[in-house]
Amino acid sequence: MMVCTINLQNHFNPVLHPYFVNASEGETITYDDFLRVQLKIGKVVQAERIPGMKKILKVKVDIGEEQRNLAVGAAVHYEPEELVGRFVVVCTNLEAKKIGGVISNGMLLAADGHDGRPVFLTITEEVPSGSIIH
Repeated sequence: MMVCTINLQNHFNPVLHPYFVNASEGETITYDDFLRVQLKIGKVVQAERIPGMKKILKVKVDIGEEQRNLAVGAAVHYEPEELVGRFVVVCTNLEAKKIGGVISNGMLLAADGHDGRPVFLTITEEVPSGSIIH
């Protein structure tokens, strides 16, 4: 088995990860804690720059039963139109948070790519927006 350790001290950016609080290396959560996280497939239906914000985009995501606005730390690496039409993984039960003048009602999940570029998690087969991830 291969184990990968990431030192977030040098890579953590609170603008790109606004909900990150304090996860220490090796910390575990219970299965019940994990079940509380609600992940759904969403489709980006709109994305736009926010005047005065260099790092944040306002993104509207269709998660089936509703469309939600999210503040996404991707403006340095993506043009808004690059995100429109993408299927993404959305955490839907985070407390709403105002970021860059936008009330963000969730979070897109992404891996840290080269040079800090967020690489958004997606699916390989099409499923309806709002599909629950187990």
